[in-house]
Amino acid sequence: MSSEPILQIRHLSKTFGTNPVLKDIDFDVYHGDVISIIGPSGSGKSTLLRCINLLERPTSGSIFFRGKDMTILGNEVYSYRAKVGMVFQSFNLFDNLTVLDNCTLGQIKVMHKTKADAERDALHFLSRVGMAPYCNAKPRQLSGGQKQRVAIARALALDPEVILFDEPTSALDPEMVAEVLDVMRSLAEEGTTMLIVTHEMLFARSVSSRVIFMNDGIIQEDGTPEKIFSSPSNPATAAFTSSFSLKFGD
Repeated sequence: MSSEPILQIRHLSKTFGTNPVLKDIDFDVYHGDVISIIGPSGSGKSTLLRCINLLERPTSGSIFFRGKDMTILGNEVYSYRAKVGMVFQSFNLFDNLTVLDNCTLGQIKVMHKTKADAERDALHFLSRVGMAPYCNAKPRQLSGGQKQRVAIARALALDPEVILFDEPTSALDPEMVAEVLDVMRSLAEEGTTMLIVTHEMLFARSVSSRVIFMNDGIIQEDGTPEKIFSSPSNPATAAFTSSFSLKFGD
């Protein structure tokens, strides 16, 4: 693990109208981290990811990527989003494009690759998630799990340093959840740096290097999965994770 963080989140706050959703968030992300962000609905988890990706502009605070404050960027935001990729719960694929074109568009527009190079790399990552045979299909022809695997391949094709996953299984039927989690598990084993908002607690416990518990717009606890799930120090963390303890056999 590198001694220098890839991302540094400093005093990050976000307010919608008069409603403070994020309050003075601070944490670092290092190469190889697999950080699961858990917490009750409405605690600010998804808003945090959207702020990190600059899909939402923070009300205050800074997001440093490789030491540079991204909140004061101009047009560089697009290349930043390639390096800090995002996988959404609703897939966000272009319905009018084929699977292959969904995975080449960003490479051509942002990375300025030739079409041939972009298609070669797209097929590599589609193969990695088991979706190369569907390269000429349109998203409407795919299941939810297949769409999400294409979305992961699209993010990987931009050669990101970090991938943000915003509840990547929440829109899936139960039988499709495992196929997406299996892809994410293999990425974690390969050392991909990931920040995952999830309600899949067994996955968070087994795959994460760190777990962040958020509640009411703040980070209430940040530690190893063992610490967060087995011996949390914060009462709110304990109350949230206690409902899962029987499943874990604690």
